[in-house]
Amino acid sequence: MAVRQRWRGLFKWLGIAVAAWLVSTVLAVLALRWVDPPTSAFMLQRWVAGHFQSGEPPYVYYEWVDWDGIPAPVALAAVAAEDQRFPDHAGFDLVEIERAWKRYQAGGQLRGASTISQQTVKNLFLWSGRDPLRKGLEAGLTLLIEALLPKQRILEIYLNIAQFSPDTFGVGAAAWRYFDRPVIALDARQAALLAAVLPAPEEYRIDAPSAKVRGRADWIRRQMRNLGGSSYLGRL
Repeated sequence: MAVRQRWRGLFKWLGIAVAAWLVSTVLAVLALRWVDPPTSAFMLQRWVAGHFQSGEPPYVYYEWVDWDGIPAPVALAAVAAEDQRFPDHAGFDLVEIERAWKRYQAGGQLRGASTISQQTVKNLFLWSGRDPLRKGLEAGLTLLIEALLPKQRILEIYLNIAQFSPDTFGVGAAAWRYFDRPVIALDARQAALLAAVLPAPEEYRIDAPSAKVRGRADWIRRQMRNLGGSSYLGRL
């Protein structure tokens, strides 16, 4: 009887802990409707990794810019490059997931089909990698931010925490560091170049773009025109 009571007590406290975690997570995500995140999980990981590698934490370039200060070409370039169905899906692009699976079945490499919502969750709360735990947390948190935050707010947060180089996060910091001007002053060409490095910010460079990066930037500009220009953002 005593053993059974101890197990009941353990499950009770475990249930309380899980419930408390769920409530705190919902409240934290809901707060993002009004509160700008001062940092992200990826920025903290960069800081910690640099500390252990060199003994001194690296400087992280980060500057928050409100939605009104982000020009339409910058927002549109990110959508054109990373998630063209962003206004329409509920967090997951089923079309791209199906295409990625078919490519894999045909013998190709299994490629990700992460949406802007998923990338926002990963960068803000989680860690890099493809382990099942991270993917499971990412899926649940993606559904949560889609339920609690407007699309425009999700994109605003994404643009401010996206990684553009090993130590540069957000379009505000990237604009100053690589173009020596505020993000509001960037044109479509510069916006496309920023978006071109998003898939591999540790490898691709904005200040010395390779032929691959320049080609990707040109493709992004064509996609921006195909989407209908800045009017596409009115669907958010």
